[in-house]
Formats: sequence, structure tokens, C-alpha cells
Amino acid sequence: MEKLKKDIRKNLIVSIIFTLFLPVGAVLLGVGLSAKIPGIWGTGIAFLGLGFYGSPVCWAVAFGPTKSLESVVKAVNDDHLYTVNEIAAQLGIRERFVRDKLDVCFRRGYLKGFKRDGDNITANFNRDIRNAVRAAECPNCGAKYSYDPFDPRCPYCGSPVRHSDIDKIYGF
Repeated sequence: MEKLKKDIRKNLIVSIIFTLFLPVGAVLLGVGLSAKIPGIWGTGIAFLGLGFYGSPVCWAVAFGPTKSLESVVKAVNDDHLYTVNEIAAQLGIRERFVRDKLDVCFRRGYLKGFKRDGDNITANFNRDIRNAVRAAECPNCGAKYSYDPFDPRCPYCGSPVRHSDIDKIYGF
């Protein structure tokens, strides 16, 4: 949810900036023409163009669609709705739109800790195997111990676990 809020905030700021280009450009154009300074009225024309064309695009393409994803993410995280049918009924939108929004949410990483299985959303109980604690037997002192993959040393004699020893343990 934090990533979604950050994206909404970013898109809101960009949309407001492009919206402000329109009145600022009009003022610069007026001042530049009255003072007969081409640099100022040229900047005013550029700002007017950015504001006129950019602000509707920012609001309609960046901010609006991202903000609309918030209701789907809240339905999953806060309301604990885990099927497309339940989310569609809760939000009052068609299931097809919910599927599309869920695709975007998963692609952008807004629903961390969940995975999609067709029309169902389930918790992702997979764990990061890179950080898993592993078991080993020291080739030097014979001690059995568990070790962190980032520090594969015997806690008793300090000898490192060699890759060949790890391969034997896991059958690689």
C-alpha cells in the first residue's frame, strides 16, 4: 500500500505542476508581450502549451488510473476480499475491470504478500530461500551445525564450508 500511496502522491504533484503551467504561462505571455521581451513571452507560450496539453494528460492518464487502483488494494488489504467477484460486488464495478486493475496492481507491486490464482487472491507463504538457514557437518571437526548462507563457517573450529561439501549435503 505504501508504494501505491507514493505513486499517487507523485502523480498528483506532477498533475498539479502541469496544471499550474497554464496560468503561469498566460501571465508570462502577457508580461512578455507588454514589455516586448521575446524570451518571456516565448516561455509563456511554452508554459501555455505544456499546461493546455499536459495537464489533462497527467490527470487522465497518470493520476486518475493510479488513484482508482487504491480502492482495489484497500479491498484486498483492509476488507480482506480475495475473489474478483467479491471485490466487484463491494466496489460496484464489473468483474472485467477488477481483473484488469488486479493485473496492474500485481505488475506494479502494489499487492505485496499476495499472489493471484485466476479469479482468487491467496497469501504468498513462500519464503526467500536465499536467506534460509542451512544444516552442515564440518569436514574438519565433524560438528553438526546450522549456518547462514552469508557466513558458511563452522561455529566451533571456524573452517569454511566448501561448495563441494554443500553440494554433498543437498545432493547437487
